Amino acid sequence: MDDLDDFCFGTQIRKSPYFEATVKWGAKAFSVYNHMYIPRDFGDPEQNFWNLVNDAILCDVSVERQVEITGPDAAVFVQYLTPRDLSQMAVGQCKYALITNAEGGILNDPIILRLEENKFWISLADSDVLFWAQGLAVNAGFNVNICEPDASPLQLQGPRSMDVMKTLFGDEIAHLKYYWIRHLRLDDMDLIVSRTGWSSELGYEIYLQDGARGTELWEKIMLAGVPFGLKAGHTSTIRRIEGGMLSYHADMDIHTNPFELGLERLVAIDAPHEFVGKEALRQIKIAGAKRKQVGLILKTMPLSGPNTEFWPVNRDNKTIGKVTSAVYSPRLEKNIAMAMIDHQSLEIGANVQVRMANGVCNAEIVMLPFFDPTKNIVRV
Repeated sequence: MDDLDDFCFGTQIRKSPYFEATVKWGAKAFSVYNHMYIPRDFGDPEQNFWNLVNDAILCDVSVERQVEITGPDAAVFVQYLTPRDLSQMAVGQCKYALITNAEGGILNDPIILRLEENKFWISLADSDVLFWAQGLAVNAGFNVNICEPDASPLQLQGPRSMDVMKTLFGDEIAHLKYYWIRHLRLDDMDLIVSRTGWSSELGYEIYLQDGARGTELWEKIMLAGVPFGLKAGHTSTIRRIEGGMLSYHADMDIHTNPFELGLERLVAIDAPHEFVGKEALRQIKIAGAKRKQVGLILKTMPLSGPNTEFWPVNRDNKTIGKVTSAVYSPRLEKNIAMAMIDHQSLEIGANVQVRMANGVCNAEIVMLPFFDPTKNIVRV
């Protein structure tokens, strides 16, 4: 569309530096994430999926807002925010982590980037961690500065993404390790580049640090990607469910704890340092999780799109949980889903019933993830 106002929700929702570029390149609909527009529709979602897994796509994910933490107590404070042990985290490294409250509930599942010895970015899922962090710092007396920097990431994802990156930055970029970052320049733009992404595919996130140049950066990447089949796209629900990747507010929320998600590795209960929720998480671990996340194969006609509500999961005429994310995978030729169910009902291979909006279907409990369980693709 030529009229960008056709997409507008109001002035309280922010546009990203790439908003106009995404519309030019085919964005047809937007949703809201972290109080910002995020493109959700570039046409057929199955074609978007195939573009991702066969070649590469460029996604506007500047809604992954950054919380920047600097100052003498930066490292100690960031450790206080998360139950994951960051004591061995080097400058230039990234870590997937959880942020929990005093009850052990999950507030966010960000990527933490250590840019300098005393400078961190927390790359957020959809919740207001900036306010949480500022409140904690004031209350506990940490000597830190906390702000939202001018930093807007793009995701370049897919098997040809490295070829595009070599065209932009040279062959040396191929040596960037999974979950590490580089400070790079493209022409005269300062960028942070990480080997991360929300796709379960080989990929990169490119953080622009000058919001006025969003269209320029987008166009440069798309031009470099022409020989490699690069397409404009959006984060793929199909691929992320195949990979068992979590979506905040869908697969977890403030009432979910890490043990229910099988994320014990991200909780350093026995570490000497303190973090928010440590005692609560210790007690949850001792008692054992009451619920567990599982995979489901839904035995019904191919779903026309992802679920837009939580579907009850029943067994022996009792509700034992809910489907949190579901979609049809054209590659697996199955309806796949992630569900949270009562722990005592967990039995791989067991049959359950899922009550969808248009009726009830049988389903089988399976292990997660559905595809590439050893994560070999992202580590190429």
